[in-house]
Amino acid sequence: MTTAEIIAIAAFYDNKNSQSFPSFGVERTGAPIEAFARIDNGLIRTREHIYRPDILIILDPTLIGAIDITKGCDEKTKIIINTCLPKEKLNIRLPEKNIYTVDAAKIALKIFKKNIINTAILGALAKKTSIIGLNSLKKAIKKKFSDKGPEIINKNLSAIEEIYKL
Repeated sequence: MTTAEIIAIAAFYDNKNSQSFPSFGVERTGAPIEAFARIDNGLIRTREHIYRPDILIILDPTLIGAIDITKGCDEKTKIIINTCLPKEKLNIRLPEKNIYTVDAAKIALKIFKKNIINTAILGALAKKTSIIGLNSLKKAIKKKFSDKGPEIINKNLSAIEEIYKL
């Protein structure tokens, strides 16, 4: 949810209209969840679930093969996956040119000392797509974590910058 919210805030800073929202069911704690960010240059009128994503971010690589992560995706969908595996080793039915892998967990463990990848992976989103800019992402991080203090903000900024440089 935090990831989708930061994406929407960053898009707003890029002068786009945006919204973010989670999708919950009766899942148990720790079950996979979905969160969405909708971004457009024009007015966004719809509030419905996103069935055909342009970009998909997978934070938990164990979902690959466990559920259909590419449901609703087409040959244009870009996927950013937190994994240490090369994309050739993943069994994803989309063109390899649209699959981006990044070991966000490794960088998160280095910076946060915890496997907190939800913000770190956004560095890859800024680099691999044109949906949000790095400067807007940095502003969004500062806004979202303004109540957490400068240490948390700086760690999140370091994480996105390190992944952006990869």
